[in-house]
Amino acid sequence: MKVFRTLAFLLVALSLVLAACAPAATEAPATEAATEAPVATEAPVATEAPAAGLTCAEPIKVGLITDASGALAIYGAHILRSFMLGMEYATGAAGSAGEKFDFTQTQENVFKIDDCEIQVFVRDDASTPDNTATVARELIDVNGVNILVGTVSSGATATLQGIALESGIPLIVAPAAANDITGANFNEYTFRVSRNNYQDAINECKALTQQYKTFVQIAPDYAFGQGSAAAFRDACSLEGAEFIADDIFAPLDTTDFTPYMEQIAGSGAEAYIVTWAGSGFVSLVQAAKDQGVTESMALGATFIDNVLMPTFFSNAVGTTAGILYHYSAPQNPANDFLKEQDKARYGVMPDLFDADGMNAAILVVEAIKATNGDASGEALKTAMEGLSFEGPKGTVTIRPEDHVAIQDMYIMKLVNVTDPDANFYEYVDTTRPEPPCLLPEALKDRCGALPYGSLGGQ
Repeated sequence: MKVFRTLAFLLVALSLVLAACAPAATEAPATEAATEAPVATEAPVATEAPAAGLTCAEPIKVGLITDASGALAIYGAHILRSFMLGMEYATGAAGSAGEKFDFTQTQENVFKIDDCEIQVFVRDDASTPDNTATVARELIDVNGVNILVGTVSSGATATLQGIALESGIPLIVAPAAANDITGANFNEYTFRVSRNNYQDAINECKALTQQYKTFVQIAPDYAFGQGSAAAFRDACSLEGAEFIADDIFAPLDTTDFTPYMEQIAGSGAEAYIVTWAGSGFVSLVQAAKDQGVTESMALGATFIDNVLMPTFFSNAVGTTAGILYHYSAPQNPANDFLKEQDKARYGVMPDLFDADGMNAAILVVEAIKATNGDASGEALKTAMEGLSFEGPKGTVTIRPEDHVAIQDMYIMKLVNVTDPDANFYEYVDTTRPEPPCLLPEALKDRCGALPYGSLGGQ
């Protein structure tokens, strides 16, 4: 049987798609390159009295919406812990809920920057758009939040975007990946720290096309899957790949993948690319085995979360693939803090989306600092557009044209699936994908000199 190879991003509901050595309370996150610290420079001699600390007339309120009980709760757990750790890292001290945030015990946490209080309200949407709408409106109308953060499901995030726009409140997207979030559904109040489908594809295709040249792909029939399929077709084609059959789309609630695997088996491709979000991935893999696909073709898929890797990649040791984040790849102070505190407080190493949660929190704090405590929607969105900050993946830049988060991603070699701390990989390379601008035609002028609509490979 051919070993697993990398390509599509698996948001599997069963997997992914799921503090002792803290820095001194006054220490700020260091700004540095992804792999080494900058040379220290001597501070200039002060010529005037230092500026007063940050103040705000009223507490600034943040509404964090994620999945704590639904099909994607495994990923919601990543966000719950890492967002609170990110707030602590960015503000210099733990919040009122203590060092370990437990959603079953409290849904609020309070942090401070100088004399400015930041209140965080947490709500569970179970990855259901109706729930997302209900809790978002409660956060806005009852709690009076100034910023929204969320959510795991791309479909639920689309609902959240409309509510944020209607209310004039900035939304920071983490960890949903659909291209449409900062493409067809773009609005000036939506910002993301999560990557999009195109960034996954660019990163993965760099690794995958070194081994295979002909492909077929299957994806769920909704915005995330359609966007992912288009992105992989474009990005891999630019690397010399050929898609020898039409893309296959199946309903997200599919349980019997037999007819789809028959199509894949008959395609004649060297590898099949899978993008899937949800528990159906288990049935998909089983159907691939039953139809002999796994014996005749390689599976192209990005590496997934720490929990599911041993189950789905147990026979893939030695392969090289892309991954959006693994704690062993970046070398910087923010990632060191995240690793130390996740292990010390939660007993796990950071997982696939921990960097997104921490980056969302850092963006919140950096935006508040940039506005000098002005929490109006207009001031905050102006501050976020084009803002760069240092997080666990190094420098993240909010691209001003479309609010895509330009960030490092990684290519890793799988060396084991048994390490108790999920230290499964050997580092290969860091990429920094620059996806095309996917804004709707009416907003095309915002794209400026960026490639528009595709990278030119379709």
